[in-house]
Amino acid sequence: MCGWIYDESKGAPDEGIDPGTAWKNIPADWVCPVCGSGKEDFVMVEM
Repeated sequence: MCGWIYDESKGAPDEGIDPGTAWKNIPADWVCPVCGSGKEDFVMVEM
């Protein structure tokens, strides 16, 4: 676990994910830019 956090309001522009993109709308084949884990390995965390 690398600790990278996806913030829907910020998106992930460096990875081609626009600000405001909901997590459910990120492609299933997306991988973490830090550790390479797949989307299925992420867990929703309340902030």
